[in-house]
Amino acid sequence: MNLVSIRIITVDVRKLVKFYEHITGLSAIQYTDDFAELQTKSATLAIGSTGTLQFFGGDEVAKAAQNHTAIIEFITEDVDANYSKLADFLQGRIVQKPTTMPWGNRSFLFRDPDGNLVNFFTPVTPEAIRKFDKHAGA
Repeated sequence: MNLVSIRIITVDVRKLVKFYEHITGLSAIQYTDDFAELQTKSATLAIGSTGTLQFFGGDEVAKAAQNHTAIIEFITEDVDANYSKLADFLQGRIVQKPTTMPWGNRSFLFRDPDGNLVNFFTPVTPEAIRKFDKHAGA
């Protein structure tokens, strides 16, 4: 089994697509006004409107901008460079400036426009580097 995708449900697909394109430098594939995907080497970040919930059983299946438990994580070559490049754009959304975590990743944490936590991280210890070696060149 492989995790291939995380989907964010939002009331404003266009706004989230624009945000994630800006922070990642990737271009989204916009299939409809209600659904888009940003594809990375290892997984896809899907963005769907609340209107897509009807396909899954109705409006109560998920609530937009209500996430308080998950963190969307992107591995990057240089988290400090990402911070320098994005700090002004993310003003007011930054949760944690680049910090080396006890498990060996240097982490920069912020919120997207819907309040979802996003983590850019770079492995910095030998153990963390080995762990994420398959993602080299992220």
